[in-house]
Amino acid sequence: MTQRSTGVTAPQGFQAAGIHCGIKKPGLLDLALLVSDVSGPIAGVFTRNRVAAAPVLLDRRHLAKHRGRAIIINSGNANACTGAPGFAAAQTMASSVARILLVPTHEVFVGSTGVIGRVLPIDRVKAGIPALFAQLSRRGGPQAARAIMTTDLRPKEVAVSATIGGRRVTVGGMAKGSGMIHPDMATMLAYITTDAAIQPAALQQALRSAVDQSFNCITVDGDTSTNDTVLCLANGLAGNRIIASNTPAHRAFIALLTDACRTLALAICRDGEGVTKVVTIAVSGARTDAHARRVASTIATSNLVKTALFGEDANWGRVMGAIGRSGVPIDQQKVSVDFDNVAMVRHGMGIGLAAERRIAAVFKRKEFTIAVNLGQGRAQAHMWTTDLSYDYVRINASYRS
Repeated sequence: MTQRSTGVTAPQGFQAAGIHCGIKKPGLLDLALLVSDVSGPIAGVFTRNRVAAAPVLLDRRHLAKHRGRAIIINSGNANACTGAPGFAAAQTMASSVARILLVPTHEVFVGSTGVIGRVLPIDRVKAGIPALFAQLSRRGGPQAARAIMTTDLRPKEVAVSATIGGRRVTVGGMAKGSGMIHPDMATMLAYITTDAAIQPAALQQALRSAVDQSFNCITVDGDTSTNDTVLCLANGLAGNRIIASNTPAHRAFIALLTDACRTLALAICRDGEGVTKVVTIAVSGARTDAHARRVASTIATSNLVKTALFGEDANWGRVMGAIGRSGVPIDQQKVSVDFDNVAMVRHGMGIGLAAERRIAAVFKRKEFTIAVNLGQGRAQAHMWTTDLSYDYVRINASYRS
């Protein structure tokens, strides 16, 4: 796989733009557009939060057609909990873009992110759409990535490519996310592009698999959003033989897509609100995948573990406590815990002060791994978590002001 850095416009046949339309303060980009030269299959994964924003409701409806051409996204306003007027605004965003592209409205998808409960100023959005089209460019990926940011400190982009079926296939992407990050999904939006030729069902399967191994493995604060969306649009311009499900080409594409999604997911973690550390929780030796994931999630979301990470307090007992309260049957005498390959727990017991001094040095690192072996089977799972800092409280205590 080859890493490149041009984001959503890295694959053949994609253009993007980002402008200021007046939702945010002057000078801040707040409206993005992503357009493919041709229509193609599109896949989507959305929040499981039962309070879903208008763009999520609309995109779910459009996804039933399995065809996409463009995505328009605003930041600064979530268009969530806004009732019928909010849904109408989302429809207007889609239809306004569709009218210019001369495509059915269901081929245009919508995203919104920002404060919940405020009416979207749709007139400002509509007024900005001609400027978006005027600025569409193969070099417009960075502007689009900035236009979808809220509390993010930096834009998040990725581009990777590999040879599949004798042709060079590229996957590009951009994401936003900093707080309200937790599996199913993480407040995050991610938009993935690819020039692969692929069947719609195979694309949906690939996206679900990639999301489960990436965006559904990160947690910053244990909260999910009303707006979480991952969309993947394919246009087939790589010219490869059409990828079908459960084939070698499909597996190769899933690996490529997962690589891109993991890069974006980790970028979200590293840019989390007030985050100073990103830690991998790797659980092995579980009886089932579900057990492994449950233990990993319990450790990753423990406020006591997260505050210990921030304070660089090598309190391994908090990890053991999280394992024990995960709800998974545990044989304590079989549990071992390592911190970046430094052994700390064997047979359910700490192995001494010398080990504690060594893991104290590990806790000072910006990124490290907590590896747990339950000693019960072969199943494993991983999650990425962050510390919980003073800045997280400060940012979220004054988010709307």
